Parts: sequence; C-alpha cells; structure tokens
Amino acid sequence: MFDEKAYMALFLEPILACKNYKPKFGDSQKENGFSLDEFRNLYGSDPFYSWIGLDSPLMYSAHKAAGGMTSIYRQVGIGCEYLFRRILVDTAEYSNPEMASWSYTAKSSSGKEKQLSLDGRLAFSDINNKGVHLQVKRWLSAYCKQIKAKVPKNGIVFEVRQGYKSKDSKRQNADIDNATVAWANGFLPVFVIFSSQIDRDIVLRYRNNRCGILIGSSNLDESISLFAFCKNILGFNLADFFQRNSRDIKRNVNEVLKVLLSPES
Repeated sequence: MFDEKAYMALFLEPILACKNYKPKFGDSQKENGFSLDEFRNLYGSDPFYSWIGLDSPLMYSAHKAAGGMTSIYRQVGIGCEYLFRRILVDTAEYSNPEMASWSYTAKSSSGKEKQLSLDGRLAFSDINNKGVHLQVKRWLSAYCKQIKAKVPKNGIVFEVRQGYKSKDSKRQNADIDNATVAWANGFLPVFVIFSSQIDRDIVLRYRNNRCGILIGSSNLDESISLFAFCKNILGFNLADFFQRNSRDIKRNVNEVLKVLLSPES
C-alpha cells in the first residue's frame, strides 16, 4: 500500500534542488544567482571591495552557505508538505489526489482576490478507508474537547512546516486568519510541525485560537505528537519510515551541504 521509494523521492526532490543554489548579491534580476567567476568580476570591479579583500572566493562561499542554509530549511519544509499530503492520499484511500488539498479565495485590503491554500485535508465525505474515517472522528472529538471547541462537521485541514523557530507575528496572524476560514468551512485547522523545535508560547497561542498543533515529538500522546497521530490515526508509522531511511536521507543531505560549503559549483 505504501510506496516508500515514491515517498523518499517526494521528500528528497526539493532538498536536492538546493545543490543549484547560487547567491544573488542583491541583484533581483539575476534569477539563477552568480557563479564564482561572475562574483569575482562583480566584486573585483568594485574598487572598495577589491581593496579590502571582499572579492575573495571565501566571501563567495560564505554567502553561498548562508543563503543555502535558508534554502535548505525552506526546501525541507516543501519536502515535508509533499510527503505528508501523499500519506493522506494513501491512508485515506482517496480516489483523487486533489481531495487531499484545500484552498479558498480571499480579498486583500485593495479589493483584489487571491487564492490561499493549506497543505492537506482529511474530509469525512472523501475518506474511503473506514478504519481511518473512524479514527479521525474519534481523534477530532477528543481534540476539540481539549481546546473547548465544537466538533467541526467536515474534518481537518493541515498546514505543514518542517519546524517553527521564528516568533514572526505576521506569520502567526496569517495562520490564525487561515484557521478562522477553516472553521467557517467546517474544518479543524491543524499545524503539523515535523521538528520538535517550536516555542511553547506559539503552541499556546495557536491552541488558544482553537487550532490544533502536532509536533515531531517522541511523546506517545496522539494529541501532541505528529508521529503518534500518523501511527494511531492514519495507520502509517512515520517515525519508522524516517528511521529506516535515515542513512540514505543523511547521505543526500550531506552531499547538498558539501556543495553549498564549497565556492565551486
């Protein structure tokens, strides 16, 4: 039922794309970034930078590593999103992969319409796996009791992140806006954080705003741990998947890091 090779490919594809990262040095028109030779020409032709030695390949390597680190975190997040949505499709036995997606139209302050989307959905009307259907209903009822909310009629929608290290209030406000729309459409909004690294204040704020939040914890509580939720509710052991494939994943990530830490392409 579960195609681990396909799961690995979904998770690794965006991460491996980081090998192609090149710094832009503030030039938004340089879509593919600067190569080492182009950097040398750029900084070497700048009298001040060349006088003080900032045209060094080490400077290029530092920019490449710094920007590449941000890119890796972003791409790991995309890989987590792809993987989690595929797990939803397979465990719920959706007849169409699009059933695992959810989006809505919102108007900006200027009156323009824009399409906003969350990363996954478990809709009662579409779940064909009877066991998962029952477990999702059970979990949803218990979770809503915890956050003192009425059980939504349609199911759950998910926003997936690799981690949540920032306390960016703008992002939090946007998340809560999405959550409000999810509730209005009969869904419990749940934030799925693959890492265990998240500030406790953020967890409390989201739960206080009637949002679910699951983190990559070894805790056996399915209302806290993403891994327990996947195992107990969806019937997929996500923790075992990563443990089994850890060697291959590490090898690929190390290759990406070596490329990013080298000034050469």
